Formats: sequence, C-alpha cells, structure tokens
Amino acid sequence: MAKFLNKIIPQSAVVVLALLTVGAIVGFAAVGHLVTRYNGNQQARGRRLYAQGLADLNSGNPNKALEELRAALTCDPDNSQYQLSLGRALRDTGRLDEAQSYLESLWERDPEDGTINLALARLAARRGSINDALRYYHNAMYGVWPSDADVNRRKAQIELIEFLLQKSALAQARSELLSLSASLPPDPVLLLRTAELMVQAQDYPDALSEYERVLRIDRGNPAALAGAGETAYRAGRYRTAEHYLQAAVNANPKDENLRDLLESANMILQTDPFVRRISDAERNRRLAAAFTDAGQRLSACAQQKGISLLVVKPAASSLSPPPASTSPLASLQSRWLATKPDIPHLRYAEENDLPDVIMDLVFSIEQQTAQECGDAQGVNHALLLIARDRDSADQ
Repeated sequence: MAKFLNKIIPQSAVVVLALLTVGAIVGFAAVGHLVTRYNGNQQARGRRLYAQGLADLNSGNPNKALEELRAALTCDPDNSQYQLSLGRALRDTGRLDEAQSYLESLWERDPEDGTINLALARLAARRGSINDALRYYHNAMYGVWPSDADVNRRKAQIELIEFLLQKSALAQARSELLSLSASLPPDPVLLLRTAELMVQAQDYPDALSEYERVLRIDRGNPAALAGAGETAYRAGRYRTAEHYLQAAVNANPKDENLRDLLESANMILQTDPFVRRISDAERNRRLAAAFTDAGQRLSACAQQKGISLLVVKPAASSLSPPPASTSPLASLQSRWLATKPDIPHLRYAEENDLPDVIMDLVFSIEQQTAQECGDAQGVNHALLLIARDRDSADQ
C-alpha cells in the first residue's frame, strides 16, 4: 500500500503538506496567543475602569461612574461583580428600569445569592413596592452569603422593617420585629435598636420587653431605663413606668421629658381609685375628687364651646312638644347632677357598684370633653389616661 502511495504522490507534495500542517499549527497557536493577550488586556482595562467607576461613585460623580462601569462590563461581559455594581449604581441614580434589567439577569443565574437579592430588595423599596420588597428581602435573609451570613441576614431584616415602617405597614413590621427579636444574641446595641423599632411600630408591650432584656444584661443602662419608662407609660402600665422613669431621672436629672412623664405617672397613680394597697377611705376620697374634677372639666368645656348646661325639665303635658335634643355635654351634665346626691354615701358602698358607676361617668366626661375641647391637663389628663385602660394602670 505504501509503495502504491509513493507512486501516485510525489515526494515534494508530502513535504508541502507537512509544511502546511506545521504552519497551520503555528498560526493557530499565534492566534490563540493573540486572543489570550487581547482578553487579558481587556480584563486589565476592565479592572482599571471598574476601580475608577467606584472611585467616581464615592466622590459624587455618578454620571462619569456609570460610563466607566458600562465600559468595564464591555471589557469583561461575564463579570457578575461588574454587572451587580452597575445595577446598583443605576438604581441609586434613579434609572430603575435599566437597573432592574441588569439585576434580574443576575438573579436568573443565581436566585439564591443573598447579595443579588438584597440589591433587588432595595430596588423594590425604591419603587415603593411592599410585595416585591418582602419577596426579595426574605430571599436575602434566607439566601447564600459569601461571609458573615448571620450579620448580613440581620441587616437585611432590619432594612425591611425600616422600609415597612416608612410605608406605615405596621402589622407587617411588627411581625418582622417579633421574628428578629427571637433570633437576637444578647447584644445591648441590637436589643436597643430592636426596641426603638418596636416603639416606631407602636408595639409598646414588646418594646418594653426588649428594654428589660437590655437591663438584665446591663442593669444601669440609661437608654434602656428611659426607653422602658417611656414604653411602659405609653402601654398604660403606669406603676412599671414610675419605677423605670424614677431610675432614668436619677441617672439623667436634666431630661425634662423624663421628668414630665414621671410626674404624670405619679399623678395617675395618686388619682386612680382602683389601684391596689390603698384603704377604703382613700379610695372613697379619690372617687369623690375624681367626680368633682370631672364636673369642673365638663363646665369649663361647655363654656369654651358656648353650650348651655341648663337641664331642661320634662314637659308638663303629654300634648306639649318634646324638648329639643341636647348636646352630649348637656346629657353628661344631667347624669352628673343625678349622681351627685350619692357621693356622700360612698362610705357605705363597700358591697355595691356605686364606685364603678361613678368612675364610668367620670371616664365618659373626660373622653367626651377631650373630643370636644382637646386633651386637658393635670388631674383631668390623668383621668383620661386611666379611662383608656383602667385595668393596666396599676401594673
């Protein structure tokens, strides 16, 4: 067979074929080297552009930074870090649609990446979309992080809570806060921050619990003492509020807000006839004083509104027209006058419901006058606060 090939193919052709093969190999190697060198140069250029883009972002030159980041991504199209940074920069400069395109492309490639989900969560928050923000923040919280996973997840949850509070989504914020609280380490800084967020969410009982957790770790923490006092006060737990506020004022005597709250809590506890550990005589004294103060508040409010509290007597004849309808203040005045003769009999009221009848009327007067004339001051303000939750006042 070899002899046959030697006959039909001249020796010179074999040499030429060998030379062409070697040349092709050398040519491919050269091209490969050039391509590798070109790609290396492009990547190096991309790194320089990326670094410059980040520097311009930090120095407040976003438009130039965007140009550099785009150019960096052009040099290295498969670089996910460049794409992520460009998406963030577009988002932070208000180019939301373009940012979403880049970030969603990254997400499709790696939907469990915590960093990508956090970038999309912040984009959703910037759009004001609660549902999308919940989705991506939760993805970030339960996603994969290259390092410091617990810290990053906690930061993502706190960001979500702050966004929900900003959107007045209090119920959802409270739910997230309870979840956050359950996972917190015994770190006073984190516990204080969580308590502050609970106050913003108007979840005062749970905020009080967080402040008390801090105090179990750091007994004299001034911020926790003040926070516990204020939240107990807002929760209507005035006995607890008095305890913490007194300690907070001792730690910071110049804080006027704390002093005012302490004074108010003291007044409430000294006014409330339903608190424990007072004698029957003291309880009756408080009932009579509350009744008198409510009557004076009623008269002052009616005068302020120009309303007559004169009681209209029933018509002498059934044929006479009924009296014109009276205002709520006048109706309360009628009840107050009807109850007044019973006040001297309080000392015999141990077994009856007269104290409840009196205080129900007092609370009705304080609530109605607050609605008509605004919140009162002093004792009347104390009675109004007791009326809102009289069962918790002594807690």
